[in-house]
Amino acid sequence: MTIEAFAASWAPRLLSVLRIVSGLLFLQHGTAKYLKIPVLQMFAKVEPFSLVGIAGMLELAGGVLLILGLFTRCTAFVLSGLMAVAYFLAHAPLGFYPIANAGELAVLYCFVFLYIAAAGPGPWSLDAARQK
Repeated sequence: MTIEAFAASWAPRLLSVLRIVSGLLFLQHGTAKYLKIPVLQMFAKVEPFSLVGIAGMLELAGGVLLILGLFTRCTAFVLSGLMAVAYFLAHAPLGFYPIANAGELAVLYCFVFLYIAAAGPGPWSLDAARQK
């Protein structure tokens, strides 16, 4: 088997892995804000209807939906927009370069979620199971 054939056969499954791992990592932001797992001082007092609180709700619900692969395209698109807004409101004012304004993760999430919105959930998802 050539590397191209191997890559082609695994690409859909690795898309599912990317979605699941991204969802698990993103979910941590919501759990830190609302479930206090892990306990982080910066999220000690999150107001539910503040920008951080609304972001936490989207992180919590969106992370779960991404992990399950349910309503994936819509969820990923909304989360991509959330990360774009987070970057421009919280990070960009601190400096031009993402490495200097601590915005690399927001930018990376934004584009990973945008890719997932375009590419779909992959075969290991509830969306794929619903289509069968």
